[in-house]
Amino acid sequence: QVQLVESGGGLVEAGGSLRLSCAASENMFSINTMGWYRQAPGKQRDMVAAITSGGRTNYADSVKGRFTISRDYAKNTLFLQMNSLKPEDTAVYYCNAQYRRSGRSLDAWGQGTLVTVSS
Repeated sequence: QVQLVESGGGLVEAGGSLRLSCAASENMFSINTMGWYRQAPGKQRDMVAAITSGGRTNYADSVKGRFTISRDYAKNTLFLQMNSLKPEDTAVYYCNAQYRRSGRSLDAWGQGTLVTVSS
């Protein structure tokens, strides 16, 4: 089972930047798609950004041009660079990994890291 640990959340003013990190417990070459999701109070969990093992990326419309997702295979770490932050970006951010074991498709989630953007 892949374990994921997020870090990098915190309080930032509107217009500021944060970089989230997600450390994977094993070699990321064994993981297919990785992504960042977020959940604001009282709302569902939504995809923010995703990146395939081939490097193809996908972003939610609300973060395009402001957020950048990347994978560092040497560090087994997923990143989310967040610029020009807005109060509506406030949420708990979760890291996700999709991988296969013994022919089964599996999902792993981190514990979440809180991002708060003040106006």
